[in-house]
Amino acid sequence: MSTRGHCILSHGFESGPDATKVTALAEAAQRLGWTHERPDYTDLDAKREVSEVGDVPARVQRLLDLASDAASRGPLVLAGSSLGAYISGLVSLQVPTRALFLMAPPVRMGEAPRLEAARVPTSVIHGWNDELIPAAEVVAWSYARSARLLLVDDSHRLSDNVQTSADAFAALLATL
Repeated sequence: MSTRGHCILSHGFESGPDATKVTALAEAAQRLGWTHERPDYTDLDAKREVSEVGDVPARVQRLLDLASDAASRGPLVLAGSSLGAYISGLVSLQVPTRALFLMAPPVRMGEAPRLEAARVPTSVIHGWNDELIPAAEVVAWSYARSARLLLVDDSHRLSDNVQTSADAFAALLATL
């Protein structure tokens, strides 16, 4: 069976490539005929001397290198959770990206630039009760780009909505 494209699934800060949400997304992609990879950023997240969320520029560069290679081979979808969503948006501006799937995206992070992303089909899932990123900010960000937005009764980790997240990701992939 030929592949439909490739998904790069970026975990959040202080998480890892085997995290529950990115694993669920990988399974959804696999079922729909998409190849996937889950980069490991844990070494960069440990660099507290760079910032309170680790070495974000190095995280962006790691994803950029992987995404550039993948995009040269066919359609690319970037997906991420929290800091993984943030870097996915930034990288989508530099690499041909077919779609974005963002879970609990930080639309602003301290001194870092506001979240920007390519104008491609975008799906966002966010918790109404996110203790780190106010839902209203994500609603406004999603509205400005006509993104598909799913708000759920959950916190930042979206731990009660792992399957809901995977289903929303599958729905996005099915439209491509």
